[in-house]
Amino acid sequence: MKKLWKNKTTRKSFVTYAFVVLAYVILQSIAAGGGMKSSLKGMLVPICAYVVMAISLNLVVGISGELSLGHAGFMSVGAFTGVTAAIALQNAIPNAPLRLVVAMVVGAVFAGIVGFLIGIPVLRLKGDYLAIVTLAFGEIIKSIFNNLYVGMDGKGLHISLLEDKTHLMEDGRLIIAGPMGIGGIQKIATFTAGFILILVCLFVIFNLVNSRSGRAIMAIRDNRIAAESVGISVTKYKMMAFVISAAMAGAAGTLFALNYSTVVANKFDFNTSILVLVFVVFGGLGNMLGSIIAAAVLTVLPEALRGFATYRMLIYAIVLVLVMLATNSPRLKALLARLVPGRKEEGTDG
Repeated sequence: MKKLWKNKTTRKSFVTYAFVVLAYVILQSIAAGGGMKSSLKGMLVPICAYVVMAISLNLVVGISGELSLGHAGFMSVGAFTGVTAAIALQNAIPNAPLRLVVAMVVGAVFAGIVGFLIGIPVLRLKGDYLAIVTLAFGEIIKSIFNNLYVGMDGKGLHISLLEDKTHLMEDGRLIIAGPMGIGGIQKIATFTAGFILILVCLFVIFNLVNSRSGRAIMAIRDNRIAAESVGISVTKYKMMAFVISAAMAGAAGTLFALNYSTVVANKFDFNTSILVLVFVVFGGLGNMLGSIIAAAVLTVLPEALRGFATYRMLIYAIVLVLVMLATNSPRLKALLARLVPGRKEEGTDG
């Protein structure tokens, strides 16, 4: 056990797990005691969804070293396919928690497939070109859902594009109504389900990073030419990180969508992708605990500043700028090295 604890990577993993579990226990205790405002209680599931989005994007940006600006596109794939599955299985699986799990799995699978298809052309690019193309694919996915109509009746699912040509029977239901999105959703997402999803995603990421595949991914990030020279397949390992990240974003999208009665494609636009990227940069590239804290704080902060009315987004932006300046200050880093035990040694190792 002592050997495991001496390992810096293992120690960081345990600390991250412990932080998530402790945060869940504290928040559940406060909510059970009636000490939590209804507005904050309603934000618990979205916070979990954004945390999963942040750590999944960090796998691509921080661990793999590729800049993706279309992560909200995978979230929308998970949201629409997962909610469609939840509605279609409402009679077959009356148990809400089980239906939520099945819906998240469906959302993750479809998002992973879309991630694989997009990754085939995209991952042959790098740098700014990859960022621009992922941005374009994110907007394409949003446009597809804005023009997609899916209905269900006794004959099964009916799909049409651009306009409603589903021709449903009298007992049928139009699930996805183009730009109107999906309405009448049964809200089955819970904070506990979000907590479990975070733990599952952390388990997958930490095991990947500590595996042979994870070391290959980081070797490609550090020096692509050197990695290729020793026989590492760049496309294979970049695709692995990209697909896993997309699948996690899909599960987060399903969780997020099943927390609301209505979901529309415009919710998952370019601004959402940038917001998730801000979480990653704010928390630190490759730092999963930092991404978790950043996603939680920056999701709650606009609500906490609501009392400042029209100035709250200005204050929000100023806080972001000040924190980024502070965390990149050599003086602050030197101070942390003196105050935090083991910080100085970690810095000298790299």
